[in-house]
Amino acid sequence: MTPQDLLTALRDQKPLVQCMTNYVAMNIAANVVLAAGASPAMVHAEEEIADFTPLCGALSINIGTISTPWLASMMAAARVANDRKIPWVLDPVAHFISDYRKRAAQDLLALRPTIVRGNASEILALAGEAGAGKGADSGDSVEAAQGAARALAQKFDAVVAITGPVDFVTDGSQEAQVSGGSDLMPQVTALGCSQTALMGGYAATGPAFQAALAGLAHFKLAGTAAGKLANGPGSFQMHFLDALATTQPSELASVIS
Repeated sequence: MTPQDLLTALRDQKPLVQCMTNYVAMNIAANVVLAAGASPAMVHAEEEIADFTPLCGALSINIGTISTPWLASMMAAARVANDRKIPWVLDPVAHFISDYRKRAAQDLLALRPTIVRGNASEILALAGEAGAGKGADSGDSVEAAQGAARALAQKFDAVVAITGPVDFVTDGSQEAQVSGGSDLMPQVTALGCSQTALMGGYAATGPAFQAALAGLAHFKLAGTAAGKLANGPGSFQMHFLDALATTQPSELASVIS
């Protein structure tokens, strides 16, 4: 299946995506998943995991505002997803800023997510290399983290996506780049976190490498379109959601190399 096929499938199937994301990202993540064509659910209580996670087409885990109860829920949901062969995506947000967060990211990574999405500094640190990240912002180039992404992909049998000016995705053997977007995208809070949730939707419809590519391409296309209409970050968000909804499957290939 191609990324184009997956966008068609996403809109036809409207897969249910369990989005265990941070407090800042909940609203934009839900709106992004809806605008693209899938169905988000922000269920995160540990008491609901056994009943709810098996109903989902995919699981998305984002540790942006992690706490002890949330980590327990995330670990439980990842285990259920693995048992039920449900694809899941890990976003290890700023996992290098504290020992607690670092352990949480490594514990989740050990459960072998289907896709890992992060910025260059997050991917470097996840692989045990030194990076220059500042909080959730990257201080490293995508190119500098490509070797770390390949190593993580091979070690954990995962697809690893690095987001930046030009995105990079690899499964350890095949790889691709995705270009486009807008300089306004980093000025919208948690927009990157919402991309992780969207990747979950795509992972529910097809192979992981193509799913990651489709999620990256869809975002870049929508970002480019919104950037042409926006007067600033506020209007950009509005135009971005509209562009996600109107992006055509045939367009995805134009930003992939």
